[in-house]
Amino acid sequence: MNIAENLSLMDKLNILSDAAKYDVACTSSGIDRGGNGKGMGNTCAPGICHTFSADGRCVSLLKILFTNECIFHCAYCQNNCSNDVPRASFTPDEVCTLTMEFYRRNYIEGLFLSSGILISPNYTMDLIYQTVYKLRNLHHFNGYIHVKAIPGADPVLIQKTGFLADRMSINMELPTADSLRKLAPNKSRKTILKPMRLIQSGITENQYEVALYRQTPRFVPAGQSTQMIIGATPETDYQVMKVAEGLYQNFELKRVFYSAFVNVSGNSLLPALPQGPPLLREHRLYQADWLLRYYDFQVDELLSESRPDFNVFLDPKCDWALRHLECFPVEINLADYRTLLRVPGIGAKSAGRIVKARRMNRLDFSDLKKIGVVLKRALYFITCSGKMMYNTKLDENYICENLMRDKTQIPPDIRNNGYQQLSLFDSGCLADFGVNANQCDSLLIS
Repeated sequence: MNIAENLSLMDKLNILSDAAKYDVACTSSGIDRGGNGKGMGNTCAPGICHTFSADGRCVSLLKILFTNECIFHCAYCQNNCSNDVPRASFTPDEVCTLTMEFYRRNYIEGLFLSSGILISPNYTMDLIYQTVYKLRNLHHFNGYIHVKAIPGADPVLIQKTGFLADRMSINMELPTADSLRKLAPNKSRKTILKPMRLIQSGITENQYEVALYRQTPRFVPAGQSTQMIIGATPETDYQVMKVAEGLYQNFELKRVFYSAFVNVSGNSLLPALPQGPPLLREHRLYQADWLLRYYDFQVDELLSESRPDFNVFLDPKCDWALRHLECFPVEINLADYRTLLRVPGIGAKSAGRIVKARRMNRLDFSDLKKIGVVLKRALYFITCSGKMMYNTKLDENYICENLMRDKTQIPPDIRNNGYQQLSLFDSGCLADFGVNANQCDSLLIS
């Protein structure tokens, strides 16, 4: 290990914020908590979603590792014990200082704290607990906190941390146990799923206690999430989505995040990616994940063992519709909400607006446009009062050819190869926070 000594707080922040950029954080806080008039800050459920990197990662949290020193040897991780990278560790007080000073200046809305494994899982988890305890009880910080639980740590430490954090997560790392054994020999599916089950049980029990005794402290009120690395191992989209579906059903996760593999360690066990990280594949997985959570789809409807990967040229919903033309066209003025959800170009909000608006009048295509329906996709699959918008053919090849002309099928930043992982110290990111590089050194002086 290349352990740097005598580092300033800003030097540590530079190293440990950069080391955290591959850890997916959170798209929304998911919890409301007002200020109590004594502490600092509050948490709003739709908050956090302000600054995103080109590939969709949220950077409006202070996203740092407690330490990038690690005793584990995960082939895909830049912080594994064999890599010669500058190493640094915060103290609990240093993390508290950074969080409070950044929050006071309105640069962040909360803290995302992950960590390498320093000495042992228990030792590291205890340091994280001390940090969050001091933020809540000594600094009276009421803002959003997302903490990564350390697999293999004492359940008591995870439980105590859960009563202080808003969200907790344990990374699945890789989709299958075989891949985990190959690339992360110090980790196992059991050590990952055990704390995940502990957090789920704690959330369920605490919800019951809060309902009975209103003053009971809330346990991980914003729920738990996880992350899988995509592209480092040969699993198909079908395998990845089946794992995600099982996690939603069995562990009641709020989110599964998919992280396109970036070969930062050059390990021979890892695949070469001459075209860069598989961002389009990541994008399709997120779209399919959305269909599972909000559109009442099942994985087996979208993919199968004989057709295990998504169409890279069309979003999963359009692809499903083309393979099920027998379900279309859908009559807008008669179809139920669930049926409307399955029409390309109609989202959950617009489907709800359609159901509400047609109680008063029959809808036509001009009404749908005002409601928010994306007609350039939907027009092939719907009728209004028995008529289609144009004289179109209900033919797979014809519709596919026209849909592929829609440039929004592939996001422009992916289409233009605009991949970039942002760091807190990137000039663009600093500008989004309203601070320039010259201000960094004096950031903590107040």
